[in-house]
Amino acid sequence: MTDERAGRLLRPEESSPRATFLELFFDLVFVFALTRVSVRLVAAAGAPFGELVLEIVRTGALFLALWLLWSITAWVTSRYEPERVVIQFVVVGSMFGAMVMAVALPRAFEERALSFVLAYLAVMIGRPLVMAWALRHHPRRTVPLRLGAWAVAGAVPWLAGALAPEHLRLPLWVLALAVDGIGLGLGWPLPRLGPARASGWLIAGEHLADRYQQIFLISLGETILVIGLTYSGAEFTADRAGAFTVAFVTTALLWRIYFHRAGHLLGEALRVARSPGRLGASVGGTHLPIVVGVLSAAVGYELVIHHPYGPADPAWLVFIVGGPALFLAARARFEYEIFGRVSWSRMGGLLALLLLTPVLALAPPMGALTLVAAVLAGVAVADARRSRGRAPERSASPLGHGEAGETGFHRAP
Repeated sequence: MTDERAGRLLRPEESSPRATFLELFFDLVFVFALTRVSVRLVAAAGAPFGELVLEIVRTGALFLALWLLWSITAWVTSRYEPERVVIQFVVVGSMFGAMVMAVALPRAFEERALSFVLAYLAVMIGRPLVMAWALRHHPRRTVPLRLGAWAVAGAVPWLAGALAPEHLRLPLWVLALAVDGIGLGLGWPLPRLGPARASGWLIAGEHLADRYQQIFLISLGETILVIGLTYSGAEFTADRAGAFTVAFVTTALLWRIYFHRAGHLLGEALRVARSPGRLGASVGGTHLPIVVGVLSAAVGYELVIHHPYGPADPAWLVFIVGGPALFLAARARFEYEIFGRVSWSRMGGLLALLLLTPVLALAPPMGALTLVAAVLAGVAVADARRSRGRAPERSASPLGHGEAGETGFHRAP
C-alpha cells in the first residue's frame, strides 16, 4: 500500500460528521454491556456497606475498561474514514471484543476473568497493529504503534490479575487501568518518538460530538430498559406504579438538563475550536462521570421500584442520590468547557442534593427518589427561565475558540 493510498484512510474534510450505521451498530453492544454493569451493582445493593463499596470499585474497574475501548474506537472513527474496509474491520472486531467483555462482566472477577481480559487485550493490542499495517509508511503510522506498545505494557498486570488469586485481582487490574489511563493522558510517549497528544490529532470535531451525545443517550436507554424490565417483572401495585412514573420523569429530566444549551452546542464548540483534539479529550473525560451518574441512577430506579416503601437503607442513597449528584457535578464542568462559566442552577441543585442526603437517609426509597426528581425539576425550570427571551448563546470554550467557519479538521505539525 503506497503512502497515498494509506493517506486515504484519513477523514477528508468533506466527510459527513454524522455517525455511520456501522458505528450505531457498534453502540448496540454497549446497550447490552451497560445492563451487565447494572446487574453487578444491583446484586450487591443489599450487602453490608463495606462489601458494597468494594463491589462498586470492582464494577467501576470493569466499566472503565469498556469505556476505554469505546472511547478509542470513537476517536479512531473521528480520525479515519469509517467507510474504508480496514476501518470497518477494526470497528467490527472491537465490537466483538466488547460483546465478549459484556458477556463475561457479571462474573469477571470470578471464573470469567481470563475471558474478559483476553477480549480486552485482543482489541487494545490488535486494533493498533491492524492500523499500523494499513498505514504502512505513512507518517501517522507511529501513533497506532505507540498505542500498541502501551497496550502491551498494560497487558502484563491485566493477565497477571486474571491468573492470580481473587484477592490480588483488583489491585493488579487497577494498576493495569492506571497504565492504560496514563498512556492516554500523556499521548502514549515512547523513547525517540515522544508523545502523540490529542491536541494535535486530525479529527472531525462534529463527528466526535455526535459520538459523545450518542453514548449519553445509550446510558439513558439503559435506564429505560431497567425501568421497563423491573416494573414489567414485578406485581402491579399503586406504589410500584408511582415509583415507575417518578423514575421515568427523573430520566427525562436528566435528558433535558444535559441537552439544554451546552449539550446542543457541543458540535459547534468542537467545529470552531482551534484545538478540537484538546477540547474533545476534555469533553470525553467529562462524559465518563456523566454516564456513570446516569448508570448509578438506573440502579437506584430498580431498587425503588422493587421496594418503594420498604425500610430505609442509607446505602441505597449511593445510587438514588449519588448518581444524580455526580451527573450534576459533571454537567457543571461540561458547561464550563462549552461556555467558560457555570450556571448557579447546576451548583444549587448539587448543593441541595448533598444537604438533603442526611434527611433522605431516614426516608423510604420512594421519598428519596421523589425529592431527587424535585431537585432536578428545579434545575430544569431555572434553566428554562434564564434562557427565556434571550438569543441563543454561542460557544465560548476556554479550551481554545477559533473563528466561525473553521472546519474542525486540524493536522498535527
